[in-house]
Amino acid sequence: MFPIIPADSATGASGNTEGIFGFAYSATPPTYGLSMTNIVSNTGVVASDVAGVGTGRYALAATQYGGDKGIFGYGRPATAITNLVSNTGVVASDVSGVGTARKGIAACSYGEDKGIFGFGSLGDVPTHTRSALTNLVSNVGVVASDTAGVGTARDGPAACEYGDDKGIFAFGNPTAAGFVSISNLVSNAGVVASDQAATTGTARTVLAACSYGGDKGIFGYGTDPSYTGVTNQVSNTGVVASDVAGVGTIRFGLAASEYGGDKGIFGFGHTGPSTTAITNLVSNTGVVASDQAAVTGTARYYLAACSFN
Repeated sequence: MFPIIPADSATGASGNTEGIFGFAYSATPPTYGLSMTNIVSNTGVVASDVAGVGTGRYALAATQYGGDKGIFGYGRPATAITNLVSNTGVVASDVSGVGTARKGIAACSYGEDKGIFGFGSLGDVPTHTRSALTNLVSNVGVVASDTAGVGTARDGPAACEYGDDKGIFAFGNPTAAGFVSISNLVSNAGVVASDQAATTGTARTVLAACSYGGDKGIFGYGTDPSYTGVTNQVSNTGVVASDVAGVGTIRFGLAASEYGGDKGIFGFGHTGPSTTAITNLVSNTGVVASDQAAVTGTARYYLAACSFN
């Protein structure tokens, strides 16, 4: 049985035109943690693999920062290392970890040019401790030390930007046998708010999220523990809407990114029987398209994604 180890990523409504998928879990030993990346063009086309830079890992997160750059961080094996992404999509070597090492975290941008990593679990054993810790990312990509957790400690949430300069963490797994649909808003100063009452969406984990339309967001896919393809839109005031019927292949452990300035893309993941490299584009009105033929990239899951450029 493949492991259910939460991971996710998200990106901001920055108006960035390109995206990048990176790192992941591979079921083939000894390379359980991959570091390869795939660039997403401004038309939503995913390119073939780029050789990995940095420590191979999975169950990490990524976010845009500085207006046109990105950062991958944390992951399993439990670590706090990060890798910066230039405005041309080049991934840099490891930066020593700051903050508590953890996996199954999420990340998003806020304040138009900064980012935040949040939540996740400590350690690599099944009886891991879930967390609500956050770490801010400056507009030059410097990760700050831990900020005391606010909200329900959990792993496997997703996060995205909304309203031009704010963020939202939502969903996740607070216990070994439970899932939630609560959300936590992030102000334009990076302050995380207490739990919002559970949304009307399906409680689930290891889903993905990204922004679209300039000031809105979308959460999609995941497991509850049955795999699902439902999506939930986020308004420009941070309200999470009820489920929209799933489009495309149901899966979990995927990632999502903004592209083209106002559109989004979900990609990769695990379908239950196998890993996949299919993608689903999101229009600037939040409509998810049917499956795109598998890209030339390696099928994988528990990866992360963010926008740049």
